[in-house]
Amino acid sequence: MLRQQDVGHRIVVRRIVGIREGRPLFSDALGELVELTETHLTLATAQGQLQVPVDEVHRAKRVPAARRPTAAAVVALELAADEAWPAPTRGRLGDWLLRSAGGWTGRANSALPVGDPDRPLPAALDAVERWYADLGQPAMVNTPLPLAVPVGAELDARGWGARPVTLVQTVPLAALRPDRTDLPPVELTAAPSDDWLAIAAGRKGGLPDSARHVLTAVDRVRFAQVYADGELLAIGRGTVTGEGRWLGLALVEVLPRARRQGLATRVIRALADWGAALGATHAFLQVEQRNTPAVTLYHALGFTTHHTYLTRVAP
Repeated sequence: MLRQQDVGHRIVVRRIVGIREGRPLFSDALGELVELTETHLTLATAQGQLQVPVDEVHRAKRVPAARRPTAAAVVALELAADEAWPAPTRGRLGDWLLRSAGGWTGRANSALPVGDPDRPLPAALDAVERWYADLGQPAMVNTPLPLAVPVGAELDARGWGARPVTLVQTVPLAALRPDRTDLPPVELTAAPSDDWLAIAAGRKGGLPDSARHVLTAVDRVRFAQVYADGELLAIGRGTVTGEGRWLGLALVEVLPRARRQGLATRVIRALADWGAALGATHAFLQVEQRNTPAVTLYHALGFTTHHTYLTRVAP
């Protein structure tokens, strides 16, 4: 059975959720144990907080630490991802990062609570809310799990909502599946073409000036594009950040009529070769858990989930 020493660790709980024909029905939940009392336990799961009465718990155990990255590894990757998607307006709250890009994408318009905010947690979140209010924006906080579980618990208490779960997935570049050789070539450019921007705008609902900054204000960046018969069919963006270790992949997009032909894999492979030539050893990307086609593609290429995050939104 669980003990107070398990609080703060990742656990799996099998709970009794009903009875059918005299037999118990079970449901499993995986998450960070944030509270354990005589009457209930509280988990921070990828879907949000879950409170389970103790009398419903059939079995519970801690997940071995080897199954998840260290806190330092999560922080390092989150900072590499921030470097790869730079918001034009930035602030700091101790170690926490405050980011704004005029509302374009959640990643560039949310606080990143990694490290010490240099004040108690409630005061830190008060300061986050004030910072975004001064910009005339709704406050958002990106909570990497399980690292930011205490932040998530405080936001739950304040009634904040959450966007769908995002997976942060990684793969060693040496393990990426090779692409087909019978497809059109991939062109890599240092700046996005007008055609490239048009496809990106269609996916992201427009491209304000702040978006141009996010896309281009990285020292090592390439924009991939695949043309066939004069038409741009596929795009992608790659960056090398995190002290040169990480290739960040974003905006991999194929026109609907050209999908399922291997073009996305071809774009990723071309960007991987570029990143490897600069010394990168691993690739990362961020994809919503509910985006089944993309998750399936990345799984086939060898990507696995490093950690997850929730974008929390103030009420």
